[in-house]
Order: sequence, then structure tokens, then C-alpha cells
Amino acid sequence: QVQLVETGGGLVQAGGSLRLSCAASGRTFSGYPMGWFRQAPGKEREFIAAISWSGDSTVYVDSMKGRFTISRDTAKNTMYLQMNSLKPEDTAVYYCAAGGRGLPKAVPLYDYWGQGTQVTVSS
Repeated sequence: QVQLVETGGGLVQAGGSLRLSCAASGRTFSGYPMGWFRQAPGKEREFIAAISWSGDSTVYVDSMKGRFTISRDTAKNTMYLQMNSLKPEDTAVYYCAAGGRGLPKAVPLYDYWGQGTQVTVSS
């Protein structure tokens, strides 16, 4: 089992930045790809970005490419999401996930999920 805990969410003004962290514990997560998703009220959970187990490969949803950056530190068992130029439409609960193979983009392809952290962007 892998336990994931997201931190770093909060309230920020439009144009601001936040850095989310996802700390993993339990079984080593170094062999798993990991990803970030978000879910706004009344909407489905959507893919943001994924990173390979080595950290060498990443993939982003086109709409967030250039504003969001995913990274991981396997020595610290932690993954990050740097979010810049935030917009009110980025308001959502942000989740990290681990599991699957390659660079999975779909919710069902991940085995482990965190509890989520709220990000609110005010206009």
C-alpha cells in the first residue's frame, strides 16, 4: 500500500502562484508513475499532468501546459505541482495519484489517491 498526502493548497489571488506537494509513505513509490488531477464542484475529475517513475518524462493537458510544472524527488518520496498565473477557473480540489504504467492520464489507471487539497483562486 502507498499512502499519499497532499499539502500546499489555499486561497490565492488571480495571477498568483502555489506549489502543491504530495508526500508518499508505505511501500516505496519510486517504481510508480504519478499524476495530478483536479475536481471542481459539479465537474468530473480531470487530468493535469503525469510524471514517470524516474522523473525524466512528463505529460500535461494542453490547457495547463506552460503554467503548471510537475516534478518529483524520489529521495524525499515527494511529488510537486508548481502552479503559476492562476486563474479563478483553476479553483478546485487537487489530488495526487500513483500507480499504473507509462504516463497514465485516466483516473481508473491509478491505484492510489490522496485525500485532496483545496485551491481557491479569487478574482
